[in-house]
Amino acid sequence: MTESSQRNNPDIGSGGKTLGKRGGGDPGTRGRTTIADGVVEKIAGMAARDVAGVHAMGSGLSRTFGAVRDRVPGGGKSVTRGVKAEVGESQAALDLEIVVEYGVSISDVARDVRENVVAAVERMTGLEVVEVNIAVSDVKLPDEEDDEDESEQRVQ
Repeated sequence: MTESSQRNNPDIGSGGKTLGKRGGGDPGTRGRTTIADGVVEKIAGMAARDVAGVHAMGSGLSRTFGAVRDRVPGGGKSVTRGVKAEVGESQAALDLEIVVEYGVSISDVARDVRENVVAAVERMTGLEVVEVNIAVSDVKLPDEEDDEDESEQRVQ
């Protein structure tokens, strides 16, 4: 080959290697993203609370401890109360414990919670939600006072 043909063909001038861009590939695919269990738990907790018919999250005991924690300055409301997540590299599994309002169809509320949680978690994290297990731990009766309402009446 002549010198001029080598100059016009960059593959030949570089010892047969193809010259490419540094790093290779799309910059958005370089590296790894990990999502903590707590992040998925917060997303799922918010999504579950948005469903009509869900009165509260968590068992009676966890709600009692949560009410005490809510009164402590800086404690704040726990969005993750009643939510447990297991997060892998590309999938997540969730366990939720809810309290439903009296008179609603528990099966309908559970289905709506599943749909809302799966949509929110998959949209925000890109993880595939493989299961959402729901345990209904209580029913809020119309004449029962809320734990939060009761604490507000005692503290003035």
